[in-house]
Amino acid sequence: MVDLVPSPESVMQILQDTGAYRKGHFVYPNGKHASHYFQMPLAFRYYDNARILSVGLSRKFRMERSISSRLPKVSIISPSPGGIMVAFGVREALTAEQIYWAEMEDGKRQFRQYIGAGDVHPAIIVDDILRSGRAISETIELVKGLGSEVIGIGTIVNFEDAPTEFEGIPVKSLMTFDVNFYETEEEWSVSRSASEAEEQKVRF
Repeated sequence: MVDLVPSPESVMQILQDTGAYRKGHFVYPNGKHASHYFQMPLAFRYYDNARILSVGLSRKFRMERSISSRLPKVSIISPSPGGIMVAFGVREALTAEQIYWAEMEDGKRQFRQYIGAGDVHPAIIVDDILRSGRAISETIELVKGLGSEVIGIGTIVNFEDAPTEFEGIPVKSLMTFDVNFYETEEEWSVSRSASEAEEQKVRF
């Protein structure tokens, strides 16, 4: 029998095998340094992997009666273009009627699709990675501003220090990852994680 919700170990194996989990010296957009980085599209470029991860996450929503009872009139929403692949996979698995994604424009997160008040069904927000939670928080406000509600939140990978809930809605994920961030390159270079990293430096 196929396990419809893959174990964290299985998820990490997929990410390692596809290069979606990277080791090295990475400088994040906020300027912090780390020895790990996830590039989820590298895993989702393979349909079988995308199917395993999307179905696994969708099952966590389907097991919630408060969510499954509202299908198919549900919107699957990505907080950014990077999570669109997850949103499409989860939408297919749940047979939800709608899919939307937000984008940044002029420093503001917004829907570029033609959406009016009342158009969005009760929403499930999904993304590939959850770090600070800012994107999800801003997307929640977008959904509420359109007169709808958020009934579920989920990501493929959560950083261990990321939010575990938003406005009382728990975050569902397939894997939690403990990543250490350092303020400067010097701090990173003397860390244990630096000694285990490959010789590469990438700025995002």
